[in-house]
Amino acid sequence: MATQSILDSVKAALDLEEDNVDFDVPIIMHINSAFATLWQIGLGPSAGYEIEDSDATWDAFYGTSKRYNAIRTYVCLFVKNLFDPPQTAHHARAMEENLRQHEWRLNVTREETAWTDPNPVHIRQTVLDGGDA
Repeated sequence: MATQSILDSVKAALDLEEDNVDFDVPIIMHINSAFATLWQIGLGPSAGYEIEDSDATWDAFYGTSKRYNAIRTYVCLFVKNLFDPPQTAHHARAMEENLRQHEWRLNVTREETAWTDPNPVHIRQTVLDGGDA
């Protein structure tokens, strides 16, 4: 079974040994950036989420729902794109498309159970009243 540690599994995706701590600071920073992006599309704890070390687990971020397993792939791709970016424009474009597709699919999955009206009543009512949103 794959490791539950967020940091250790991202390091494995980057072909780094778990006990190699040389790059932990930038990797943790990039992981937390990925979590900020996921939070902006409505995924993860409502207060946000960040890791500090290898103690943080995937379950702590999104629970045990198998519907969100793609979060692991997304975070690994996100970190790889920043930590070890593709060297050709073709690969960079493919990586960006893959990240956008994961964001879209994760957002669709979230909307199936936690849909958010993109035009809340106060904005809709302001527009109907002739004001600016």
